[in-house]
Amino acid sequence: MWIVRLLASLLVLALLAAGYFWLALKWSYSSGERAGWVQKFSNKGWICKTWEGELALVSLPGSSVEKFYFTVHDDAVAREVSAATGKRVTLHYEEKVGLPGTCFGDTRYFVTKVTAASDIPLGPGVVLETPAPRPSAPAPAPAPATSAP
Repeated sequence: MWIVRLLASLLVLALLAAGYFWLALKWSYSSGERAGWVQKFSNKGWICKTWEGELALVSLPGSSVEKFYFTVHDDAVAREVSAATGKRVTLHYEEKVGLPGTCFGDTRYFVTKVTAASDIPLGPGVVLETPAPRPSAPAPAPAPATSAP
Protein backbone atom coordinates (compact mmCIF):
# COMPACT_ATOMS: atom_id res chain seq x y z
CA MET A 1 0.00 0.00 0.00
CA TRP A 2 2.84 2.41 0.74
CA ILE A 3 4.20 1.86 -2.80
CA VAL A 4 0.92 3.09 -4.30
CA ARG A 5 1.06 6.23 -2.13
CA LEU A 6 4.68 6.82 -3.09
CA LEU A 7 3.91 6.45 -6.83
CA ALA A 8 0.85 8.71 -6.48
CA SER A 9 2.97 11.35 -4.71
CA LEU A 10 5.65 11.17 -7.41
CA LEU A 11 3.00 11.49 -10.13
CA VAL A 12 1.51 14.56 -8.43
CA LEU A 13 4.98 16.14 -8.12
CA ALA A 14 5.74 15.40 -11.78
CA LEU A 15 2.41 16.97 -12.85
CA LEU A 16 3.07 20.05 -10.71
CA ALA A 17 6.56 20.45 -12.21
CA ALA A 18 5.20 20.03 -15.76
CA GLY A 19 2.47 22.59 -15.03
CA TYR A 20 5.04 25.05 -13.68
CA PHE A 21 7.25 24.74 -16.78
CA TRP A 22 4.26 25.05 -19.11
CA LEU A 23 3.10 28.20 -17.31
CA ALA A 24 6.61 29.70 -17.26
CA LEU A 25 7.00 29.12 -21.02
CA LYS A 26 3.53 30.41 -21.97
CA TRP A 27 3.33 33.45 -19.69
CA SER A 28 5.44 36.52 -20.48
CA TYR A 29 6.58 38.95 -17.84
CA SER A 30 7.07 41.63 -20.50
CA SER A 31 7.32 42.02 -24.25
CA GLY A 32 8.74 44.67 -26.52
CA GLU A 33 11.04 45.51 -29.38
CA ARG A 34 14.70 46.42 -29.68
CA ALA A 35 16.37 47.81 -32.80
CA GLY A 36 20.01 47.57 -33.72
CA TRP A 37 22.54 45.47 -35.57
CA VAL A 38 22.84 41.72 -35.06
CA GLN A 39 26.55 41.24 -34.50
CA LYS A 40 26.70 37.73 -33.03
CA PHE A 41 24.45 34.70 -33.37
CA SER A 42 25.31 31.08 -32.59
CA ASN A 43 23.82 27.70 -31.68
CA LYS A 44 25.43 26.70 -28.40
CA GLY A 45 25.15 24.34 -25.47
CA TRP A 46 26.47 20.93 -24.39
CA ILE A 47 23.22 19.01 -24.20
CA CYS A 48 20.46 21.59 -24.68
CA LYS A 49 21.33 23.51 -27.86
CA THR A 50 19.87 27.03 -27.97
CA TRP A 51 20.32 29.93 -30.37
CA GLU A 52 21.99 32.83 -28.57
CA GLY A 53 22.58 36.27 -30.04
CA GLU A 54 23.83 39.75 -29.42
CA LEU A 55 22.25 42.94 -30.77
CA ALA A 56 24.31 46.15 -30.80
CA LEU A 57 22.13 49.11 -29.80
CA VAL A 58 23.42 52.54 -30.81
CA SER A 59 21.31 55.55 -29.89
CA LEU A 60 23.52 58.27 -31.42
CA PRO A 61 26.63 58.12 -33.60
CA GLY A 62 29.74 58.30 -31.43
CA SER A 63 28.00 57.05 -28.30
CA SER A 64 29.00 53.86 -26.55
CA VAL A 65 27.41 50.65 -27.76
CA GLU A 66 24.92 48.89 -25.50
CA LYS A 67 24.42 45.17 -26.12
CA PHE A 68 21.13 43.29 -25.92
CA TYR A 69 21.57 39.55 -25.38
CA PHE A 70 18.74 37.30 -26.58
CA THR A 71 17.66 33.68 -27.13
CA VAL A 72 15.73 32.19 -30.07
CA HIS A 73 13.79 28.92 -29.75
CA ASP A 74 12.05 28.76 -33.15
CA ASP A 75 14.28 27.49 -35.98
CA ALA A 76 12.43 29.59 -38.61
CA VAL A 77 13.11 32.77 -36.60
CA ALA A 78 16.71 31.62 -36.07
CA ARG A 79 17.17 31.40 -39.86
CA GLU A 80 15.80 34.96 -40.24
CA VAL A 81 18.13 36.29 -37.54
CA SER A 82 21.08 34.47 -39.09
CA ALA A 83 20.30 35.98 -42.49
CA ALA A 84 20.13 39.44 -40.87
CA THR A 85 23.53 39.23 -39.15
CA GLY A 86 25.35 42.50 -39.78
CA LYS A 87 22.16 44.32 -40.83
CA ARG A 88 19.90 46.71 -38.92
CA VAL A 89 16.82 44.92 -37.61
CA THR A 90 14.01 45.22 -35.09
CA LEU A 91 13.59 42.20 -32.81
CA HIS A 92 10.29 41.51 -31.05
CA TYR A 93 10.92 39.69 -27.78
CA GLU A 94 9.12 38.24 -24.79
CA GLU A 95 10.75 38.20 -21.37
CA LYS A 96 10.27 34.90 -19.51
CA VAL A 97 10.85 34.80 -15.76
CA GLY A 98 11.30 31.72 -13.60
CA LEU A 99 12.89 29.27 -16.02
CA PRO A 100 15.62 27.39 -14.13
CA GLY A 101 19.03 26.63 -15.60
CA THR A 102 20.37 27.33 -19.06
CA CYS A 103 18.59 24.51 -20.86
CA PHE A 104 15.89 26.97 -21.95
CA GLY A 105 18.43 29.59 -22.98
CA ASP A 106 21.16 31.80 -21.55
CA THR A 107 18.89 34.87 -21.34
CA ARG A 108 15.37 35.76 -20.25
CA TYR A 109 14.65 37.44 -23.61
CA PHE A 110 13.14 35.14 -26.26
CA VAL A 111 12.93 36.62 -29.77
CA THR A 112 9.72 35.73 -31.62
CA LYS A 113 9.87 37.98 -34.70
CA VAL A 114 12.47 39.77 -36.85
CA THR A 115 11.82 42.83 -39.01
CA ALA A 116 14.46 44.34 -41.30
CA ALA A 117 14.80 48.11 -40.85
CA SER A 118 15.11 50.21 -44.00
CA ASP A 119 16.11 53.50 -42.35
CA ILE A 120 18.86 54.47 -39.95
CA PRO A 121 18.16 57.17 -37.32
CA LEU A 122 21.16 59.48 -36.99
CA GLY A 123 19.65 61.62 -34.25
CA PRO A 124 16.38 63.09 -33.07
CA GLY A 125 14.40 63.90 -36.21
CA VAL A 126 17.25 62.94 -38.57
CA VAL A 127 16.82 59.72 -40.55
CA LEU A 128 19.02 58.30 -43.29
CA GLU A 129 16.98 56.16 -45.65
CA THR A 130 18.90 53.32 -47.21
CA PRO A 131 18.31 53.17 -50.95
CA ALA A 132 16.52 50.16 -52.37
CA PRO A 133 18.75 47.95 -54.51
CA ARG A 134 18.50 48.81 -58.20
CA PRO A 135 17.54 46.05 -60.58
CA SER A 136 20.36 45.21 -62.93
CA ALA A 137 19.87 46.44 -66.48
CA PRO A 138 19.57 43.75 -69.13
CA ALA A 139 22.58 43.34 -71.39
CA PRO A 140 22.14 44.91 -74.83
CA ALA A 141 21.36 42.48 -77.62
CA PRO A 142 24.24 41.87 -80.04
CA ALA A 143 23.96 43.61 -83.39
CA PRO A 144 22.97 41.33 -86.26
CA ALA A 145 25.84 40.25 -88.49
CA THR A 146 25.79 41.75 -91.99
CA SER A 147 27.63 40.42 -94.93
CA ALA A 148 29.47 42.78 -97.26
CA PRO A 149 28.63 42.43 -101.02
